[in-house]
Amino acid sequence: MTAPTAPHLELAVESKLLVLIGGGEFSFGETREIDAYLLAQMPADRRTIAFLPTASGSAEYAKHFGTYISGIDATVSVINIPIYRGRDARRQKSLDQILSAGLIYLGGGVTNNLLETLRESPADLAIRGAAANGAVVAAIGAAASCFGSQARDMRGSAPALPALGWLTETVVETSFDPENDTMLRRLMSLPEIAVGVGIPAQTALAIHADGSSEIVGEGRIAVFRKSR
Repeated sequence: MTAPTAPHLELAVESKLLVLIGGGEFSFGETREIDAYLLAQMPADRRTIAFLPTASGSAEYAKHFGTYISGIDATVSVINIPIYRGRDARRQKSLDQILSAGLIYLGGGVTNNLLETLRESPADLAIRGAAANGAVVAAIGAAASCFGSQARDMRGSAPALPALGWLTETVVETSFDPENDTMLRRLMSLPEIAVGVGIPAQTALAIHADGSSEIVGEGRIAVFRKSR
């Protein structure tokens, strides 16, 4: 079914606001409405974005994103958190920068890269700690797909990958096309999954602490639930 209103989802992590973005090129202004929303939700006393390029491995990603963000709000600074491999996720300087940021933003790329590097690492725990302390957490594309219980294996070697687990019994498919929901339904066939969420490009699902949510951007969110 396609949800006419934003769904209620069960969060497994203490979080003020989790924003999952279906995709879009910020350099073309495709996510500007969503990004302006994110900046408005940041704590007033923490105007720094900790940007994690883990899913893409691109050191230039944060630089371009920072230039773009400064064009929306010059009071906000973007710090690149250089987590590209497992050992990077243990570096204390990076953990401190994550914990002090007002917004943690995970850039897009490949689910496998992000999960192999970040899942159950000290950086993963730091993001959870920052969220519990009021920081906004946002992710786009493949990174957003990693916040469910399982995620699509983008290398195709497994049916699914254990994900970050912020959403209970849930899978998230980004760049979702309602005319082709095969991948989302395939992920929902996993026995431990009860809910599937499809988020199209230029659209975000903002999930609040109580599990209520709102849709930001242009598209419609698709939600599938297994009958009990």
